[in-house]
Amino acid sequence: MRIEAISSPRSPKLKFLSDLREKSSLRRETSLFVVEGRREVERCALAGFSPHTLYICREAGGSVAIEAPLVCELSPQLYQKIALRDATEGVVGIFHERSLSLSDISKKENPLFIVLEGVEKPGNIGAVLRSADACGADALFLCDCPTDLYNPNLIRASLGAVFSVPTICISSAHAIGYFRENGVQILTAQLQDSYPYYDIDMTKGTAIVMGTEATGLTDQWREAATAHVLIPMKGMMDSLNVSVSAAILSFEALRQRSAKK
Repeated sequence: MRIEAISSPRSPKLKFLSDLREKSSLRRETSLFVVEGRREVERCALAGFSPHTLYICREAGGSVAIEAPLVCELSPQLYQKIALRDATEGVVGIFHERSLSLSDISKKENPLFIVLEGVEKPGNIGAVLRSADACGADALFLCDCPTDLYNPNLIRASLGAVFSVPTICISSAHAIGYFRENGVQILTAQLQDSYPYYDIDMTKGTAIVMGTEATGLTDQWREAATAHVLIPMKGMMDSLNVSVSAAILSFEALRQRSAKK
């Protein structure tokens, strides 16, 4: 481990960190991404991601129980320039990306999968990841989603759940094929021809599929569905934010599975 003190705001290492945070093209080119905050950095390392560089401000309490090839020590003034949040405990890290495929999903009886089709807002995906982690989902499938999985806003919104929940970026066609091959029922959240979500058995292998509020799910998911489910609503609204819908449906699956034990 090499320690380097940085004193200039024009340091190339600070510029690289800033560019990596802002440019998805650079993240793709280098296979690196930025994590801010002691909790998130430690969760990232615990999940098996390899650290590249740590930026530490000792005066802000910066310390983590991991090592990196390079540790850059910063003054409080310089750290304020790179920190996007106030409560980050003086730690920002750069990590190597890790891409998962279908072969990385652990085989188990009656798995629970959360599927998002075409969802692009990082904050929504991050919130869904928190629910997926909390309800014990086996994986999140991002199908035909344009958002970079290592977008800093997504990582921040997930509070590190992006590291604990296996997340697969895949086409809808391949995801549907995987579920069919493995006997996983496909439940699509939609208004048409649907049953209340609590009337559907979710104790068997289940994939809960949701689309965007604007366009919903494409026909390929509607046609592939084992059943269509809806969340009954009594107000004037006919839809919820996708992260709220994901929380309701995934925790219903958890409730049913817990009651069956």
